[in-house]
Amino acid sequence: MKTSSIVSAVLFCVSVAGMSAQAVSDAQIASIVVTANQVDIDAGQLAAVNATNPEVRKFAQQMVADHTGVNKQATTLVTKLNVTPSDNPTSQNLKAGGEKNITALKALSGSAFDKAYVDHEVAYHQAVIDAIDKTLLPSAQNAELKALLVKVRPAFLAHLAHAKMLQTSLAKS
Repeated sequence: MKTSSIVSAVLFCVSVAGMSAQAVSDAQIASIVVTANQVDIDAGQLAAVNATNPEVRKFAQQMVADHTGVNKQATTLVTKLNVTPSDNPTSQNLKAGGEKNITALKALSGSAFDKAYVDHEVAYHQAVIDAIDKTLLPSAQNAELKALLVKVRPAFLAHLAHAKMLQTSLAKS
């Protein structure tokens, strides 16, 4: 499972890197942001129910709450700006990778589930931070969209740090 999680995150990075050679529109960025958050919400909802480690379960619940909040902010902003999120190869790859991760997680239980979920969260949050820094922020044309990306970036950094701490803790047990 760890390999599958890392592959999903790498595919996301490659997909976003491929788009950076092209101009990524604000509508495409909106779709990427909403999809990336939904992928983490879906995994978090599964982990909130299936995780056996109380800290992993608590982290999953936080992921659901935080990423739902970001999606609400993004939806409010794109509605205000009259921007319709535009499906694109990156958002499609994110969705497919998220579905693959959920399928893999559903096949696991106990500490194997906890470890696989946390490993994926580490890889996924690092990939999202890289995408924000290398593609989404440089490509965003609308100042309010760019400001939203800047505003949520620290939360993604905090999620990554928390996931890494959990990863270390699970490795010791």
